Amino acid sequence: MKKLVIFDLDGTLLNTIEDLGHAANYALEQNGFATHTIASYPFFVGNGVRRLITRVLPEEHRTDHTIDKLLKDFREYYDEHCCDCTKPYPGIPELLRDLRDQNVAVAVASNKYDAAVQRIINHYFGDIDFTAIRGQVEGMNVKPDPSIVFAILAQAQIPKREVLYVGDSGVDMETARRACIDSVGVTWGFRPEKELVEYYAGTIIHQPSDILNLV
Repeated sequence: MKKLVIFDLDGTLLNTIEDLGHAANYALEQNGFATHTIASYPFFVGNGVRRLITRVLPEEHRTDHTIDKLLKDFREYYDEHCCDCTKPYPGIPELLRDLRDQNVAVAVASNKYDAAVQRIINHYFGDIDFTAIRGQVEGMNVKPDPSIVFAILAQAQIPKREVLYVGDSGVDMETARRACIDSVGVTWGFRPEKELVEYYAGTIIHQPSDILNLV
């Protein structure tokens, strides 16, 4: 029996790719760089906003100064537009409610900066009682470093054997492995199922309700 399910955010609970892509393209445009198609963004995201900005820049312009400038523009735009196109994946709101009805705790661990995570979760899932909602903060390494998971476990006071970690990418599966907790890879997110297999997902599921059978 599992007592806590920790969810990745982008590509797992919410389809955020359009808003992320528009914000990154805005930052690129503001600084005179070519933009990318929204369809290309699933392979730019996953390791935090700084890595996203680094990846969308031409390699010869990936200096700290340029990245910092684009990050500022990205955040100014994203803070205003993070909920324009973002939406929960079908079945996610129902899953979260069902888990809470079964007294299974739920938490969020995201590489997105914490202020945006808090705002987005409150906007889309304000009726859900999350045990912990954590995004990237200064001084904490991003996933696949397991520090964010350890912080949630310390807050929840639930043993690792009673925890599932759910995500859509190899980064998520590696995070769970390093934290020594069971992993679940979802196929509705940003990355292909092949990546989940390559990163040794403990279980791979194709619809949110499948999680209920694992807890």
